Amino acid sequence: MDKQGNKTELGDSLLNRINAKRLLFVIAAGLGCSIFLHFAVQNFRQSKAALKDAKIELGSFKVVEPMIKYGFVMDTFMIQEQVIEENEFISDILTSYKVDYMDIEHMVTEYKEVFDVRTLRAGKPYTILNTDTTTAADYFIYEPSVYSYIVFDFKNKTVERIEHPIEKRIETASGVIETSLWNTMVDNGLSYELTAKMEDALAWSVDFHYIQKDDRFKLIYERHYIEGEPVGVGEIKGAYYKNFDNEYYAFYYENDKHSGFYDEEARPMKKAFLKSPVQYSRISSGFNLRRFHPVLKRRKAHLGTDYAAPRGTPIRAVADGVVTKRSRSRGNGNYVKIKHDKVYQTQYLHMNGFAKGVNVGTHVKQGQTIGYVGSTGLATGPHVCFRFWKNGRQVNHLRENLPPPESMPAVDIPLFNVVRDSLKTELDKIEFKHFRKVVENEVGVTADSLQTTNP
Repeated sequence: MDKQGNKTELGDSLLNRINAKRLLFVIAAGLGCSIFLHFAVQNFRQSKAALKDAKIELGSFKVVEPMIKYGFVMDTFMIQEQVIEENEFISDILTSYKVDYMDIEHMVTEYKEVFDVRTLRAGKPYTILNTDTTTAADYFIYEPSVYSYIVFDFKNKTVERIEHPIEKRIETASGVIETSLWNTMVDNGLSYELTAKMEDALAWSVDFHYIQKDDRFKLIYERHYIEGEPVGVGEIKGAYYKNFDNEYYAFYYENDKHSGFYDEEARPMKKAFLKSPVQYSRISSGFNLRRFHPVLKRRKAHLGTDYAAPRGTPIRAVADGVVTKRSRSRGNGNYVKIKHDKVYQTQYLHMNGFAKGVNVGTHVKQGQTIGYVGSTGLATGPHVCFRFWKNGRQVNHLRENLPPPESMPAVDIPLFNVVRDSLKTELDKIEFKHFRKVVENEVGVTADSLQTTNP
């Protein structure tokens, strides 16, 4: 065999060996991949099952939302909540939390128009926020009312008043008088604030000192909510009251010229004079020319009407006018006299004290507080003796045909009628809630029930 043939055989033999090795490598690699894929699939299935179990387990836990209050993420602070103590000043509070006195003085003075620290009241809540109790407080937050709060920011040396966002909802209420208006409102879960607003709406038509059993009322009103919680009562939109066979409606109407309550004929409900200087009082002694005086023990003309009320109850001016006297005498105690016009004057006796800013020459508005119920002078208990002059002579104001208020302009009546009709339709739909207490029976069973009766 020649050399060329030997080389060819050697090359073929070498090539065969290489191909054989490649084949073995491919087979081994394929086998390895199969084994790897087998275990990978198994691991994936196990991991998937484990993940599913984990998801189920995690699903049983609730996601905790951060607590946000006053615009702060409260979880990031150390929180101390307290209330203002009697005779406690802001400097006493803040220095106890390591706030520098000069910083307090600066902020109190600089931001007096935002918040006057003299208005701090005992029993009101406050909150201290800081990130480290070993250092001065970062924030002092004071809540003067449910509607707003004050933030003292000691980092930036600022003071800010922030109003809570208020949600207004239209709600309804009704009731049937059993004993008194106050008891009926409370029994039906209604507030004193709403009671007072209803009296304001109807006071010029209904004498609430002479309400009777089975009188009934309906209301459409605004209720205020903050973060879903009820915090107060807004405007009454419509009111209805039935006294004996007399029915009274009051509809709130407002435009760019005037606002207030009007009756079905667009006549103002508000009269020139309030019927009483004190809300939710009772007449303890009427106008009587031959009354037996409880202190002097003899007959003496009582030229006024006594309204008994708790000491400190606000006394209101019954009409616009000018204060002509603010004084004290042995019989009258502390008293205020107001001139309303050339014809009418009123006087308010036995005050516990005078309202701030009420002096001789002061112009007062109808409903403005001029003093507070007391028992100064010749008085056996807290009340206000209300006296009424007409052309210089004292008269019984409850029997006077007092002047009417200014009427609504005719041009506004068509728009008022639209509002009236809508409110009246809704008022007429409201059913009366009649709260009836069931007294203890022979076997000692008691129960309270809330019944609904048709109008």
